[in-house]
Order: sequence, then structure tokens, then C-alpha cells
Amino acid sequence: MPRRTFHTQTPLEALLVEQALLLARQLQKTADNASDGQVLAAVEATAVPAARELARKAVEATLQHQAHAVEKKGDPTGSANSATNSPATRDTPNDPS
Repeated sequence: MPRRTFHTQTPLEALLVEQALLLARQLQKTADNASDGQVLAAVEATAVPAARELARKAVEATLQHQAHAVEKKGDPTGSANSATNSPATRDTPNDPS
């Protein structure tokens, strides 16, 4: 298989590419080591929790980056106040007409 080079633009992209490659290798190893007739079950048993962990890491890294960016700006309101000021959470009459 030809080698490929990936260029990431953010730490989040780098994390996800690295984790996806590790997951691919783990799935291949699991498939190679599974007994006949058990490949699908073994790969699924490996893939589902690993994909959840990958998604958790992506969400965590994204939120940490966002929080760091807000702190760097010195935004005293933060994102919590934005939610309370959104149209969906303000006291509005039930009848729009």
C-alpha cells in the first residue's frame, strides 16, 4: 500500500488523524486474529467502544480549544451567558401574534 502524508491544520485535526490511524490498526489486528465466522462480531466489539472514545476525545479537545480561545480573548461573559440571552430562553409571550 502506498504511503500517504497528511497535513493537519489544527491540534484537533492532528489528534483525530492520529487516533483514527490507531483505530484502523487495532481493527485490522482484531480482524486478523479473529477465528473464522467471528470476524464481524470481534471487529464490531472493538470498533463501537473505540469509536465512542474517539468521539469523546474529539468533543473534549474541541471544548478545551474553545474555552482557551474565550479565555485568551478575555471575554468576561463566557458562553454560559450566551445561552441565557438566546431567543429560545428569554421570557417571551406564548402567542406570537
